[in-house]
Parts: sequence; C-alpha cells; structure tokens
Amino acid sequence: MLSLVFAFVASPVGIVLGHLAKRQIRQTGEQGSGLATAGLVLSYVFTGLAVLFFEIFAVLIANADRAATTN
Repeated sequence: MLSLVFAFVASPVGIVLGHLAKRQIRQTGEQGSGLATAGLVLSYVFTGLAVLFFEIFAVLIANADRAATTN
C-alpha cells in the first residue's frame, strides 16, 4: 500500500517499495499484489513524466539562453 501512496508523493521511493512488496508477497503468499502492482505502474509513469518534464525544461532554458545572447 505504501508503494501506491508514494507513487504520488515521491515516485522513486514508490518504485523501491513496490518491488520490496512484490518480493514479500511472493515469499509469504500474502494478499496485496494488485496494490503493489498499481503502485509500481504509477510510480514508473510519474517518474518517467518527471524526467521528461525536466528534459523539456532544460532544453527550453538552453534555447532561451541562446536567444538572449543573439539579440
């Protein structure tokens, strides 16, 4: 369940917790595999979106810097 919560708060932490939960569920046969999987999927999606956002932001900053020096 923590993986699902951390997917929205700190997605890299959600990835780690999701993998730990999946391993524990596999070893002990507990329930909660669906929540762990949902947490993993959302964590990976949000991490990917964050990386994409920062890459776009870096490109925009670099282009703005170039445009300011040419004028």
